[in-house]
Amino acid sequence: MNQPETKTAPKSAFTVKETCYAGLFAAVIAIMAQISIPMPGGVPMTMQTFAVTLAAIVLGAKLSTVSTVIYLILGAAGFTGGLAKFVGPTGGFLISFPLMAFVIGWGVEHRKAFPGAFVVALVAGTVLNYVVGVAMFCALTQSTLAAGITACVLPFIPTAIIKAILASVVGFAVRKRLN
Repeated sequence: MNQPETKTAPKSAFTVKETCYAGLFAAVIAIMAQISIPMPGGVPMTMQTFAVTLAAIVLGAKLSTVSTVIYLILGAAGFTGGLAKFVGPTGGFLISFPLMAFVIGWGVEHRKAFPGAFVVALVAGTVLNYVVGVAMFCALTQSTLAAGITACVLPFIPTAIIKAILASVVGFAVRKRLN
């Protein structure tokens, strides 16, 4: 006698709770993107990098990367400007968000095993965001590297430091509560 084969549903890569957290932080990034100050160089100052850093600290590498990808997909679908935002002068900053989140999240996850890992990852993730952003800005505006750095990096360094510190303080407090 043969027993009927029972089929089980494939196991999800994420729990329901993790999926909710990823969606929640995609929404946080979208909300923080609305805080935007136009700058003379054409690259606005936004709170997106604060939100990406916050997501990375709270969620870790894998889940914060998923969260930023969700945000970008929703943006590409037209919720925050559509595909035009990705191919414009500031598109490089956007497309680097998953990499930024992964690097910073990795630093959070390995901070106890490797002293200084978090700070190095925080700086590396931020620099990665600037490198990709400046590269695309220069390519699309046909600017020199010096002009790209002047428009896209130098005016943002003081606020990047403030946002990184604030995201770290808030993020580790939230992470502690969630665990």
